[in-house]
Amino acid sequence: MNRRILALFVFTPLAPAWAQQPPTLPDVVVTATRVPTPAERIPAATTVIDRRDMEERGYVTLADALAAVPGFRLVQAGGPGQQASGFLRGTNSRHVLVLRDGVPLNDSAEPNGAFNFGNELLGDVERIEVVRGPVSAVYGTAAIGGVVNLITRRAPADRAFAPYGEIAGGTQRTLRGYAGAGGTLGAFDYGITGQSLSTEGFNSVAPRFSSNRGERDGLRAAAVTARAGVTLGETTPDAILGATRIDGLVRWRENTFGLDSVPQDDPNYTGQDRNWFGYLRSQTALFGGAWTTGLRLSGSEDRRRYVNLPDPGNRFGTADDLYVGDRVGLAWDNTLRLPAGGFVTDASLTFGGGWDRESATSAAGSPFFRITTDARAENTYGYLGAQARLFERLDVTAALRLDDAEDYGTEPTWRLGAVLALPEISSRIRAAGGTAFKAPSLYQRFGQIGTFFRGNPDLEAERSTSWEVGWETDIAGRFATVSALYFDSRIRDLINFDPTFSTLVNVDRARIRGGEFGLTLRPADWLDITGAWTVTEARDTTTDTPLARRPRNVASLSARIAPEVGWFDVPRSRLIIAPEVIYVGQSPEGAFARYQDNGRSIPVAGKNPEGVLFNLTASLPLTAQVTSFVEVRNIGNTRYEPANGFVVPGRSAILGLRGTF
Repeated sequence: MNRRILALFVFTPLAPAWAQQPPTLPDVVVTATRVPTPAERIPAATTVIDRRDMEERGYVTLADALAAVPGFRLVQAGGPGQQASGFLRGTNSRHVLVLRDGVPLNDSAEPNGAFNFGNELLGDVERIEVVRGPVSAVYGTAAIGGVVNLITRRAPADRAFAPYGEIAGGTQRTLRGYAGAGGTLGAFDYGITGQSLSTEGFNSVAPRFSSNRGERDGLRAAAVTARAGVTLGETTPDAILGATRIDGLVRWRENTFGLDSVPQDDPNYTGQDRNWFGYLRSQTALFGGAWTTGLRLSGSEDRRRYVNLPDPGNRFGTADDLYVGDRVGLAWDNTLRLPAGGFVTDASLTFGGGWDRESATSAAGSPFFRITTDARAENTYGYLGAQARLFERLDVTAALRLDDAEDYGTEPTWRLGAVLALPEISSRIRAAGGTAFKAPSLYQRFGQIGTFFRGNPDLEAERSTSWEVGWETDIAGRFATVSALYFDSRIRDLINFDPTFSTLVNVDRARIRGGEFGLTLRPADWLDITGAWTVTEARDTTTDTPLARRPRNVASLSARIAPEVGWFDVPRSRLIIAPEVIYVGQSPEGAFARYQDNGRSIPVAGKNPEGVLFNLTASLPLTAQVTSFVEVRNIGNTRYEPANGFVVPGRSAILGLRGTF
């Protein structure tokens, strides 16, 4: 397997010597280094999903948007709103850090400190940036596999009032929509978005179980996001003190959804997930804009409640579980742009530090198996980063960070990377390496289960060392882009139960390696075709067994077909047809997580079957401001199990209108 990956890595990017000039620079990415940088010059594998992608491909939830990202494996235990775990480059779901506008979102009360990718609607999101690989040297804990950054819609600078909205409905009694507006009035700007989704959903229990009753698991979701800002003064080349930007954001979200006690349907099992999030920040330009310094105060609260009343299939079990997690942070961030000199251009330094505090309170389970947590912890950190372009073809980056926690110790992390441009053959070589860590969660340190389990306050952080190298080539100008990348990661001090299951210890190690391969074809201005294939080998090196729910092969194929059509008062509009196919290979399943057809769990590891999803979205402008669209998801109505016992949602169809005014 390893030789095959390396062979593909070596031979895939080879291109003819007649390759023409490289295409126009792609999107600017902020997440990877904190400094806005063209994606071609970042020594990290990145994926950007912008507003156009979300609309043209029918992405409604964050889980929808990430399903086809190379190296990202999404496992949702049910339909929208239910738990969706993200495995980035084969790491655990708790090893992915999720941000909104650069502020951490991971739930402090979740037992592993992981993020639920099934909760978030995208009506208020302008773009999603996914950075694969270790990023703890930039953002701290949890960024072993990578970072997902949700960037909120910005106010247009040239309009005082710019409304937008969408309304759609379809099968499974689905009704969804969002409405919002933004604008700029002199020095003041604002934006507000409200969104909702209601659906009857599907039955998420595998039909092979004799206990399956066909009960659907619906979702009611709503969110409101408001942001405002003001810019005071202006920045001139000779001014020591320039403009100051002050802005803030407040967001509320609440989801109510049905759950099941797999392998059984459970009509009285419901969940509610509520989140408050906000920040207030300032940025001031100094020395003609060469130095930008700012402060940010942020806070969030996650409140999750699960209620399960007795019913014919569960006569005696009663659950009323509550999880509350809070996070408060204060950050000081700086960017210093250095003057060009000799062979060095585009040089900059980032530096700063901060403090954060998280707390968790939870009570779950039956009286005889009560799971409780009541704990809090603080952390302070400082970081330093640098990047520059050398000889107009070599981009280098470096980052160093030190986290000092009050209980699990001090964690230094680093990252180095470089991108070498080879314009003579329209190619780029990327290489990067670094370390990362995941702090033990509050539950892992201080949780209790009845009288027989106690968390371990002496746990250390989980740590990783990773490296990657890749090649990207443009063929015949913009006709095609082909890429290949090899990654390798070693994770140590993984947290697991001790032999008596009475506490947790740093006992496991893992080795993860694989390849990411991509091909984009642009044969015409109305046609783009993109294919991606990720091969992953993830193993627990302590037991020499594969890591659960990490398939060896995941692939996707998508296209954007945009022929010109004449339609009403939009004579040169384009009909957008966006098919998407996602293939997920067989994945191992852990012991005791497997269920037989009779619903009994068995202590034998096995495999979840492979599966294919085919989605199709088509959009047609009706006027210059209004676009109609149709979305059909899972056209083949496949019901494979990404996790043993849970099937993917079946076929659905949506019709809607979208407008910007």
